[in-house]
Amino acid sequence: MSRPDFDGLVAVVTGGASGIGLATARAFAAQGARVAVLDLHAPAGEDGLRGYPADVTDRASLDGAMAAVVTELGGIDVLVNSAGVSCVGTVAEATEEDWDRVLDINVRGTARACAAALPHLRSSPCAAIVNVCSIGALNGLPQRAVYNASKGAVLSLTYAMATDHVSEGVRVNCVSPGTVSTPFVDRMLQQFPDPAAERAALDARQATGRMVTPEEVAGAILYLASPRSGSTTGTALEVDGGVTHLRIRPRII
Repeated sequence: MSRPDFDGLVAVVTGGASGIGLATARAFAAQGARVAVLDLHAPAGEDGLRGYPADVTDRASLDGAMAAVVTELGGIDVLVNSAGVSCVGTVAEATEEDWDRVLDINVRGTARACAAALPHLRSSPCAAIVNVCSIGALNGLPQRAVYNASKGAVLSLTYAMATDHVSEGVRVNCVSPGTVSTPFVDRMLQQFPDPAAERAALDARQATGRMVTPEEVAGAILYLASPRSGSTTGTALEVDGGVTHLRIRPRII
């Protein structure tokens, strides 16, 4: 049998306690990686995953968590930035607090985690960063003004970091999921008057007729992070059920 892609490597996943982050952490472990899950409430007791409490809004917290990962697991080869929050509403409805919270977590939190991990990633022969972006970066999703703006910044940040660090042997890419069926989305749906109707609309938005699964996004993340993808950097991989490029005709019943 061939050796798993991540055998012996160390992968760090922020926001890894649930949703896309947890699915990604489990996928890395299944491929032989030693996995560090960084989250406000880091999981404990799951085989193959080691939890480290960390707050992406606090650089000192991230520095401490990364240092602990290096001490306990031997280094950092892959960083996945999955920590993020949403916000429902138009630009006219968004508050100053909405802007501060979403940009601080989604954009500055991604930048902080990268800055904390880079000194360690530079020592890896197969260093990779994968940011979790969104189709909202390039598509006008309704009532997602703040969220879309934050993910547009993540996309631009991905390209900038890929340029800055390619000469250091650090590849930087991102995945842009469509709407993913996660607890994150479940919480967002509760802000609508009819959560069931909104869920049906989110399913219908994908050309495939259903929301994306966390495991499907995790598969794309592992592809981008794999040492086999050594010539892939500065890219955004869409895992969106066809939202971005497909214009299917409605079914006539």
